[in-house]
Amino acid sequence: MPDMNTIVGSHDILMITLDTLRYDVAKLEEQHCPNLCGSGSWEKRHTPGSFTYAAHHAFFGGFMPTPANTDKASHIRLFHSRNTGLKTHPHTWLFDTPDIVSGFAAEGYRTICIGGVIFFTKKNALAKVLPGYFQQSYWRMNFGVTNPRSTENQVNHALKLLDQTAPDEKLFLFMNVSAIHGPNHYYVEGARADSVESQRAALRYVDKALGPLFEAMRGRERPTFCLVFSDHGTAYGEDGYHGHRLAHDVVWTVPYREFIL
Repeated sequence: MPDMNTIVGSHDILMITLDTLRYDVAKLEEQHCPNLCGSGSWEKRHTPGSFTYAAHHAFFGGFMPTPANTDKASHIRLFHSRNTGLKTHPHTWLFDTPDIVSGFAAEGYRTICIGGVIFFTKKNALAKVLPGYFQQSYWRMNFGVTNPRSTENQVNHALKLLDQTAPDEKLFLFMNVSAIHGPNHYYVEGARADSVESQRAALRYVDKALGPLFEAMRGRERPTFCLVFSDHGTAYGEDGYHGHRLAHDVVWTVPYREFIL
């Protein structure tokens, strides 16, 4: 793992959750995702939550998806709350705040959220909780699941915000990508229902749409530590299950990547 004590403070941090992306779908599309997988493969991990709200609470608390193996020694956390009484790895970054977002802010980072699915809409009290972690948070109707060009719209908004951010200002940018979440059938011509195939097509669309954001982050003054992973998967009829917020391997098993831009 990288030494997060050298990353935090010296790098911008970009965290992207590919909402509802299944691990098997991500692996099937690796060769067609040059932006997300050009420097390596997806890692198989287990999510701490079976739906968006629960999973993101864990992520913002520093609990990233866990390696999908029984070797506890490999389950080293990038971020950990200080003074818990638990032993931590020397490369783990410790924060004194209730969550990593305010922890980054305490280190001088500007924290920005670009929401996607319903839990980031800020349309009611519940949907204000997750974006409320951030100094700046944004959601537009065209960022949501019903817009086939949602990722392009999210990226374009992020690019405008980057233009307004000094190149030397430390930045923690979080984006919840909604396009892979259902409905995604419109990424396959003629399809009337979501499926593994339509999620694969949605992922190809997302990878292409993320390209300008990655390029813009590369143009900033400091390098960017990038975390990209799914918050949970979803079932398309396996063992009779449909959707998520349920306990099934296709829901709990997620793709995970970390790399430097």
